[in-house]
Amino acid sequence: MRKLLILVGLSVAIIQTSCSSHHEEHEQETKYLITSPVKMDTTHTRDYVCQIHSIQHIEVRALEEGYLQEIYVDEGQHVKKGQLLFKILPLLYQAELQSAKAEADFAEIEYLNTKNLADSEVVSQNELAMAKAKYDKAKAQLSLASVHLGFTEIRAPFDGIIDRFQVRLGSLIEEGDLMTSLSDNSQMWVYFNVPEAEYIEYMKNSEAKNGRKVRLIMANGEQFESLGEITTIEADFDNRTGNIAFRATFPNPHGLLRHGETGNIMMDTRIYNALLIPQRATFEIMDQRYVFLLDDENVLHTTRIKIGEELSHLFVVSDGLKEGDRILLDGIRKVKDSEKIAVRFANPDSLIVNLDMYAE
Repeated sequence: MRKLLILVGLSVAIIQTSCSSHHEEHEQETKYLITSPVKMDTTHTRDYVCQIHSIQHIEVRALEEGYLQEIYVDEGQHVKKGQLLFKILPLLYQAELQSAKAEADFAEIEYLNTKNLADSEVVSQNELAMAKAKYDKAKAQLSLASVHLGFTEIRAPFDGIIDRFQVRLGSLIEEGDLMTSLSDNSQMWVYFNVPEAEYIEYMKNSEAKNGRKVRLIMANGEQFESLGEITTIEADFDNRTGNIAFRATFPNPHGLLRHGETGNIMMDTRIYNALLIPQRATFEIMDQRYVFLLDDENVLHTTRIKIGEELSHLFVVSDGLKEGDRILLDGIRKVKDSEKIAVRFANPDSLIVNLDMYAE
């Protein structure tokens, strides 16, 4: 009998211990993690698709007609200002120049003879004036012929890179024909479109007038070595898209960027006193964002919030919450409105660090 009582007592103790263990586990499982919004200055990065242009990019065209006699450069070659690129057969223009020079020489002799006679009062001053006018016209014709001959030599107007040739040696060139293109890639102009709301925000920022620094992400996903600076904003918005074009200037010392490339501009915007919460603390109903807000009794209340900016793992809350509020962080799908829960608090500062969010 005594042994039986001992066994019964042990069984009761084991059952009580087991029940107590399950009860503790149950309590631990129902403690939900909560946190609070944190207010701090942070940086929000926006990206924009961009088009990359040379600071100077022109079409090189023929100014006179004739056969292409010489090509002095190659496609893709770096050339200097004034360097000879093409030469059009100049025979006709050389003949015109020689004829104009002969006319000018004859007119000069005639003018000098008339001047001597006028000084001796043999001829009138009117005749001298006519001889002088004829001489001036001949000199003008000589200058014009010289210019036409000069047009047969096509030179680089600035330092740059030669593009693909549109003509070949021996081609018959008409006046205005496209020969090639020339790009000055020492600096690059990068154009990107900014929506109206973001333009207004940019212009209100104190840093805007100083030239905002921006980064360029190239087509391979790498960041370009140099930072650019916003230097120009176009005058008008595009009524079809609601955007306005910005232009950033990038130095290009190693010539990596070329005219016509694409990429993405990354522009950092400073947000002061931003109220931050983790994105995972929110849920969406009918395109609206909500959180579970806890009162002093740890009762949940569904609360609508307004999102100002979306950052990496975080939202900037513009309305609906304040610093010091307590919100549910985990287990959102396991609870419901007006439910009372057991909680454990997560420090929001350490939480942001664990979310790998850059803020300062």
